[in-house]
Amino acid sequence: MAEDLVLGLGGTVDYEIRWDAAVLSALAREHGIHLGELTTTTPIIDERALVVTVLAFLATGGGGERFVLSSEIVERFASHFAVEVTLGGTGVRAGIALDRIGVPTVQHLVSIDDNVRRLLPASMRVVSSATHDTLDPHLIVQYPEGTTVHLTDAAVTAPASNRLIFANDAPNREMAIADDLGDALAHAAAFLVSGFNTMQDAALLERRLVDLEAAMRRLPADALVYYEDAGFYQRELSMRVRARLLDRIDVYGMNEDELQEYLSRPVDLLSPDDVVVALAEVHGLIPAPALVVHTKYWAIAVGPTAVRHRVGLESAVRTAAARYRLGDACTAADLDDTARLPRHGGGAAVVAAAESRLSAAGVPAYVVDTAHPTTIGLGDTFVGGFLAAVPAAARIATAAALERALDAASTAR
Repeated sequence: MAEDLVLGLGGTVDYEIRWDAAVLSALAREHGIHLGELTTTTPIIDERALVVTVLAFLATGGGGERFVLSSEIVERFASHFAVEVTLGGTGVRAGIALDRIGVPTVQHLVSIDDNVRRLLPASMRVVSSATHDTLDPHLIVQYPEGTTVHLTDAAVTAPASNRLIFANDAPNREMAIADDLGDALAHAAAFLVSGFNTMQDAALLERRLVDLEAAMRRLPADALVYYEDAGFYQRELSMRVRARLLDRIDVYGMNEDELQEYLSRPVDLLSPDDVVVALAEVHGLIPAPALVVHTKYWAIAVGPTAVRHRVGLESAVRTAAARYRLGDACTAADLDDTARLPRHGGGAAVVAAAESRLSAAGVPAYVVDTAHPTTIGLGDTFVGGFLAAVPAAARIATAAALERALDAASTAR
């Protein structure tokens, strides 16, 4: 029986800065940044453009990923802050979440160095296309709600907490597929696909998709394929990925930032009417069997197979909430503690509306009150929690935990 969870496609080394509004204020003044020039779309060719972009996102409470001209810009910006070196990438962070509850995984990597060797969980087996060591760090900026940064002519205050990613990562941009990925997939109960968002060469992307399709032919017929969207550096390339893979994707996931990018408009995440319209519209653009949108208020699957994934949604929301409270230190026992927290009332109303008006299944988020939230990697942790409910993983994580997730999912309806 196929039992492996194979996660890909690329991992990263992350520089997580410790947020310091005073340092950002000093940088804004040093670079002479004014309120009127804040934009999230300027090419990041130097440190000044990076600061402008960070402040523009902060002013709206938004999150996202952006390409920078060189890794030296990342290194220079990070040097102003206290930095923790961690591992990132949707597959790796999902694998870390699964490792915390005792579920081993197989990870497809495109780069390797001593940081990866030191920090990768021992439970994770690696399939890699890397031929030599490289280091192209991803800058992770996590800002808290209410933080204020002073510019030369004004101040901006974050209306919500969020995270930003900045990188120039050649191995992930090239996304070479390991020759032995197909062998790993032959024993897979589930396969996570993510990471194509960093690619920028359309012709190279097509070749990688051909390679991936060849490997995916080795998947067992009943294996679940989960595709997690992300902030594409070139949004038009996301259509190429869907054109190739959508017929084999069982669950297509995205967060609220990506939802709003696809719709080219803001969505009121606590308005049942607005969310129902948005979910119907985005599912029309991406007609996956189950399209999952996860937010800080709710997680909803829409599509013909949505109801099959209610337990996965509950497991995902609970795992993400535990990490939001406790960071990477969270354990299986912490998931039970999280399950005792109250649900978000507004999120519950949105879920009820979606389930009554669409072919949908959802769960409201937990209300988590913490002075030091972890927003970095929450979407990746959500994916890990979702995959924990795949039958092969659930057997390892214990049937009792799955039963508790089912009970919680039923209660949340």
